[in-house]
Amino acid sequence: MWRATVEPAWELAAWRDQARMALRAEIAPEVIEWNGDVDGLLGARALVDAEPVREAPAVPGGFLRLAQAVIAHRDPHRHALLYRLLWRLTHGEPSLLEHDADIDVRRAAQLEKAVHRDAHKMKAFVRFREVPGEDNAFIAWYEPDHHVADLVAPFFAKRFAGMRWAILTPYRRAIWDGEHLELGPGGDRNEVPHDDAGEALWRRYYASIFNPARLNPRAMKAEMPVRFWKHLPEARDLPLLMRDATQRVDAMVARAPEPARRRVPAPMFATPTPVDDLDALNLALRDCRACPLWQPATQAVPGEGPRDARIVFVGEQPGDEEDLCGRPFTGPAGRLFDRAMAEAGLDRSAVYVTNAVKHFKFELRGKRRIHQRANAAEQAACRGWLERELALLQPERVVCLGATAATAMLGRGFPLMRERGRWHRTASDVPVMATVHPSWVLRQPPHEQEAAYRGLVDDLRRIIELDAELPTHATPSVANRH
Repeated sequence: MWRATVEPAWELAAWRDQARMALRAEIAPEVIEWNGDVDGLLGARALVDAEPVREAPAVPGGFLRLAQAVIAHRDPHRHALLYRLLWRLTHGEPSLLEHDADIDVRRAAQLEKAVHRDAHKMKAFVRFREVPGEDNAFIAWYEPDHHVADLVAPFFAKRFAGMRWAILTPYRRAIWDGEHLELGPGGDRNEVPHDDAGEALWRRYYASIFNPARLNPRAMKAEMPVRFWKHLPEARDLPLLMRDATQRVDAMVARAPEPARRRVPAPMFATPTPVDDLDALNLALRDCRACPLWQPATQAVPGEGPRDARIVFVGEQPGDEEDLCGRPFTGPAGRLFDRAMAEAGLDRSAVYVTNAVKHFKFELRGKRRIHQRANAAEQAACRGWLERELALLQPERVVCLGATAATAMLGRGFPLMRERGRWHRTASDVPVMATVHPSWVLRQPPHEQEAAYRGLVDDLRRIIELDAELPTHATPSVANRH
């Protein structure tokens, strides 16, 4: 008899190490005791003592995805189930996972479904509370049915990238400091405040949107089981809201119809309020309603970098990751930009980066947010913010990344691909160069991406060669625009 120990019991890598040793030693599933699945037997040997007789076989990718979920279940027999499936896959049944009627496959699918459902509940029912005495710090307590904290923590890191937070569960904690995700031992309910200043506001908001006419207690409890209510501030009001639902519906039916009210638009801020520093400008930017882009976006994304930067890079608009975390050039295009800057001999930390359009414009395709280019009116609405930003920074030179940025700095109709890499002067005597946006490089066919990337690096190198290439007067497009 052999003994396999998986520690921690929910970690796929820990189980995989034990399973690999057993497979290499050709140890059958029925002679392995996994984490006390059955009563321990005297003389059981640890798998680390097993003599390998073969190389570890290849495993289908679908099995690893299944195992990632199954290992997070609390079923004490899950380790043995996974090894039994692995043994069969590598001993004559390579298409086993396609047989939905197989008892092992069916059981694994049940565990996988339960874990995915529990992960979904955690995403929906975690409620953060402010940490007293700390700025932009939040904490939450949650009690999942299964070991899903490791699976769900990356979702929260991406969705709430702009704040510092911690999620505590009885067995595991996840901590995000704004840049790094750390997983550690579990916590205690008393480590989390029982309420905060914003809780009353949230309960009032929830009560205002509660629609008694659509109340279906059975469906609501199926989607939001009562055992989760202890995590939800609004749960204190649910019994009362449900009790009064019938009376509220009767009152709505009896009420005389009212004509539709004219929608009053939000105040428009087509140009920023005059300010004398960047912090005040960025604070005012949060309230911009100059075009409809603010409505679906998470937030306006201000520029970032040293206040005394000699070079300002102007991009087009924030992307998905930038919209979520509130910082420019942090997504895939930003990472490519960092690499190109380093290769061109430029220090990213010494320059200021911003965008011509401050809100993320996108269209939904399923659950994905796909970038859309801002139209002329939306670009014009943001131009005042960029002009004020540059006036406060007073850079020695400006580099435009992409057509939207080139239009903002050099006027409509600027031939980007023909003039890329060349220096121009604005009417205010600021040297400006335009090149492609890093996202344009990423959109090129795979066989053309390297050449596109090299072209971007070559253009960035021209920044160092500025003095020899500067024109002595403003370009006509810029002169006409001003």
